[in-house]
Amino acid sequence: MFTGIITDIGVVRELEKRGDLRARIGTSYDTAGIDMGASIASDGVCLTVIELGDDWYDVEISAETVSKTNLGDWEVGKRLNLERALKVGDELGGHIVSGHVDGVAEIIAMQDEGDSTRVTLKAPEALAKFIAPKGSVALNGTSLTVNEVEGCDFGINFIPHTKEATTWGDAKVGDRINLEIDTLARYVARLAEMS
Repeated sequence: MFTGIITDIGVVRELEKRGDLRARIGTSYDTAGIDMGASIASDGVCLTVIELGDDWYDVEISAETVSKTNLGDWEVGKRLNLERALKVGDELGGHIVSGHVDGVAEIIAMQDEGDSTRVTLKAPEALAKFIAPKGSVALNGTSLTVNEVEGCDFGINFIPHTKEATTWGDAKVGDRINLEIDTLARYVARLAEMS
């Protein structure tokens, strides 16, 4: 489990396509404190560490994960939002995030408002019903509050700190974004279906 609070910006150093996709991710985390098999959310996708170096870790990404996320768009040099798994007793500063991406949204508009940036995204139609004003979503692993929703489109704001502490300062119209809906919304919808 994760919180959606980004704690490092990593960089894709190597990509190798075998049966699956293998990636080497550069990090400023102290890799001596990372266990083999540890989970690290990389742009919101929970990935398992399979090899470690002084300032990098390797992950293997299944074809299924590539097909459901934006990881197939990764290139060497791409910056990534990173978060280590939540430990019992850690502060929960965002919301509960599983690292299991539900689909890919697209940035369809961006506009600066003061020092902040308002971003409008289009969610896949099947996921739009789970997104509510003032609810939470995880976008590329970042816990964010939804401002407004209209059909499949929803808006969020990035304050300057978020743009500096994450990769959101790099965002542009047309970007494909990993979307994880709030777990609570998923269960509420399921209960409503059963009623």
